[in-house]
Amino acid sequence: MFLAFGTDIGQKREENQDRVRVEVLGDNMCIAAVCDGMGGAASGAVASQLAVDSFIERVKENFRPDMNFNSIRNLLLNAVHYANTCVYEKSIEDIDKNGMGTTCVAALIIDKNIFVVNVGDSRGYLLTNDGIEQITTDHTYVEVLRQSGQITEEDAKNHPMRNVITRAVGVEPDVEVDYFERYEEGNFAVVLCSDGLSGYCSDELIYCTVFGNNLDEAVTKLIDHSNECGGKDNITAAIVAN
Repeated sequence: MFLAFGTDIGQKREENQDRVRVEVLGDNMCIAAVCDGMGGAASGAVASQLAVDSFIERVKENFRPDMNFNSIRNLLLNAVHYANTCVYEKSIEDIDKNGMGTTCVAALIIDKNIFVVNVGDSRGYLLTNDGIEQITTDHTYVEVLRQSGQITEEDAKNHPMRNVITRAVGVEPDVEVDYFERYEEGNFAVVLCSDGLSGYCSDELIYCTVFGNNLDEAVTKLIDHSNECGGKDNITAAIVAN
């Protein structure tokens, strides 16, 4: 199993409010998470750091290599809800941080099994010999419009409200979390990223840059491309490949 990750402030922001962590849990087992914070002043950075740390630590404390799929599902969902509670409680105890929140996308990979959770518009992609698939669904106002047929996929890319998210970790006492499972017999790579990367890097570009290539170089190339195209947001990616 090969791992790589990186984050960059981008060209326009004064602070990097993205956070990323990747941890090895055992042979051919790892957990990775990307969080993209939101909130005034330093609040977004506080939210994303608290979320990524509380999520990862919760998983590490309770993970067992012999867990069945239902236990894994419960573990990941519980870890996101725990992160939500940590961020929410921090936001209400400090008035300056009221309303802060963060996206969260995470993947637990055990051999050929891939387990993904997400809240918000940070994405998880699965890359195989057959191509690239976005595993997660963006929790955005624009995605609601697209799914209801009110706008096209092309319209969504340039919609003025494309960054308005409909779910976030830490904004409310509870949060709805999406969960996905995949099994891949052949070679694969999982890419987790914030919208500062997916907003500039097409599926085709991500696939050609990552699949079958050096992962550290791939992360650098994707971040560089995002910056070259404008870098209006923080840029973060984590890649796990077998």
